[in-house]
Amino acid sequence: MGDLLAAQASDIFRIGLLVMLLLTTLRNRPITGMLLPLAAGALFVAVIIPMTGTSPRPEPVMQQVLAGLLVNAAYIALGLGAWSLWTARR
Repeated sequence: MGDLLAAQASDIFRIGLLVMLLLTTLRNRPITGMLLPLAAGALFVAVIIPMTGTSPRPEPVMQQVLAGLLVNAAYIALGLGAWSLWTARR
């Protein structure tokens, strides 16, 4: 499981999708809010990467999706923390 988490955490495609998700959510938060778009986007990214076959991992797809959700949650938490620090310092 650790190897799978490390592989997904270093996936540039995943990181790029999550950065754009976070930026889009922050831009649209007065209209759509934060929780639902971030949760839906994190789930989408966690499912789309194993389903499209961008990484030929031997683990079952469901295990890849669950590991992807953990990695996505960590990256989103880091991104929101960085954004909060940035806005507090301004």
